Amino acid sequence: MHTDLPTLNRHFGIEDVLSFSAGEGGLWRALITTDKCTAEIYRHGAHLTRWRPDGHDEVLWMSAKSNFLYDMPIRGGVPICFPWFGGNKPASDPQGPSHGYARIRTWEFIEARQEQDGMTLVLRNTIEPFETKFAVTVGDKLKMKLTVTNASKTTATFEAALHTYFTVSQIRGVSVHGLENADYIDTVGGGRREMKQDHNPITFTAETDRTYASTATVRIDDPGLSRSITIEKTGSNSTVVWNPWVDKSKAMSDFGDEEWPGMLCVETANCGANAVTLEPGATHEMTAVISLARRSK
Repeated sequence: MHTDLPTLNRHFGIEDVLSFSAGEGGLWRALITTDKCTAEIYRHGAHLTRWRPDGHDEVLWMSAKSNFLYDMPIRGGVPICFPWFGGNKPASDPQGPSHGYARIRTWEFIEARQEQDGMTLVLRNTIEPFETKFAVTVGDKLKMKLTVTNASKTTATFEAALHTYFTVSQIRGVSVHGLENADYIDTVGGGRREMKQDHNPITFTAETDRTYASTATVRIDDPGLSRSITIEKTGSNSTVVWNPWVDKSKAMSDFGDEEWPGMLCVETANCGANAVTLEPGATHEMTAVISLARRSK
């Protein structure tokens, strides 16, 4: 692992394109500026905190109350939930952190390359028994790939999510398309209710916390920002849709009480019944490709 910022910049830095520096809380980050986009990714949690394509408003939402501490997750952007989701902790680790260890571990930058479709950074980590890599390509589109290998001699099961927070104009005015008629688990209030989406897009009038069984492409339609956001994915059998609304926002110390109307999580995931089991030495890849389109008012 590169032990200081000058070494990191010597190995991977690209003049006027890619640089490494101390960001919020002194945590190391990569800053990317190209003719296609501006982006920021922290080594802490391999956490993408910014992606703004040229000519567009911010795409990723960040809480003004977020912690930037070595032992705390960052609130907003794209946290990586792994090797479990939410409170689904294994019996072998009942005191483990919510959403697993990936978002509070220090990852290692191992590769940086300029490609036709953007700038790619690759980070890696080991969370036993798994070896993980996270590749992020930022350009006109945002491409993310989480690669998980079972490095043990026995089968191993994991859950994972790219817990993407999107900036929206006003949650009451947006809709989510692509999950019509899909089965889902509603976990609002700590329950677990098996439900089925009707033939209509998802709209928001209260706290929403749903895990859909779906491989479908999803589109967020946001008239207030005159844009739509499309999330295509592979290797993912779950899609999580979340907004905390009023009371839950107030209960989270790293989430502003009045921030909930401006965000929406649509997460590329494998969780619950769609957890992934790997044989020894086997690898699983989960990808998400996010793109924008302007919407006429």
